[in-house]
Amino acid sequence: MELRVLRYFLTVAREENITRAARLLHITQPTLSRQLIQLEEELGVILFHRGKYHISLTEDGLLLKRRAQELIALSDKTVQELSHQGEVISGEIAIGCGEMKSMAFLADCIVSFQAKHPLVQFEVYSAVADDIQEKLEHGLLDIGFLVDPVEVRKYEFLRLPFQERWGVLARKDSKLAGKEAVTPKDLAEIPLLLGRRELVKNELASWFGEVYEQLSVPITYNLITNAAALVRSGAGAAICVEHAGVTYTDLQFIPLSPVLETGIVLVWKKNQLLPEAVGRFIQYVKNAF
Repeated sequence: MELRVLRYFLTVAREENITRAARLLHITQPTLSRQLIQLEEELGVILFHRGKYHISLTEDGLLLKRRAQELIALSDKTVQELSHQGEVISGEIAIGCGEMKSMAFLADCIVSFQAKHPLVQFEVYSAVADDIQEKLEHGLLDIGFLVDPVEVRKYEFLRLPFQERWGVLARKDSKLAGKEAVTPKDLAEIPLLLGRRELVKNELASWFGEVYEQLSVPITYNLITNAAALVRSGAGAAICVEHAGVTYTDLQFIPLSPVLETGIVLVWKKNQLLPEAVGRFIQYVKNAF
């Protein structure tokens, strides 16, 4: 087994779609399919249940996934240790981040990376994806850590294996309080605070369906911290992603039903020579999972 093919296999296992995986790997779909078939023939097992639009791992595929992750991680770690042994890294890494539960993962990466490279400093800028992308374009940020939907064609990017759950932040004395989940009809007659990103609004419009035209949206916002203050004051309920580590004694986060989840993507500019510290940190994040 080649490590290159194992990386292909892991990408397909994560994306659950060969066409999408091939696009991320920058190879053709027939080439990727052929590599997977050859891997199955080499191992003498079936690795995937193949559907028309979706594929999933068999029991043998799940076993290979675990072993492949271990092999790739060991290979990357060995290369990194041999290539940079005794090397001192310094500099500043500017990262733009949305407000999200997955920030806990990035925080762990920053702390552990800085423990290995104490001369590296981080600047963390919190904003919505549109603002972060603008700063990336102007060279004011090195990396963006964003909640989908994100237009990634103009970036190098890494999709992370996390999903952010959408819901509403409401007062505990509102008529939504106590619900395990809220439906579009539950929100039809309640003033709502929505994020100002157009791509997000489009996602929510699809979720609401025909109810979307009935919504009352007196306020839009960009950061949930400010929206929470407005909710507390009685402005309405804020639609947002779940924010880990933040609790409000007088507010309640209630997930949407049907469930609405979006992915996380790490992005940086294409065709750009990255500073040593930035490139090393991106590789560190890749190795982290």
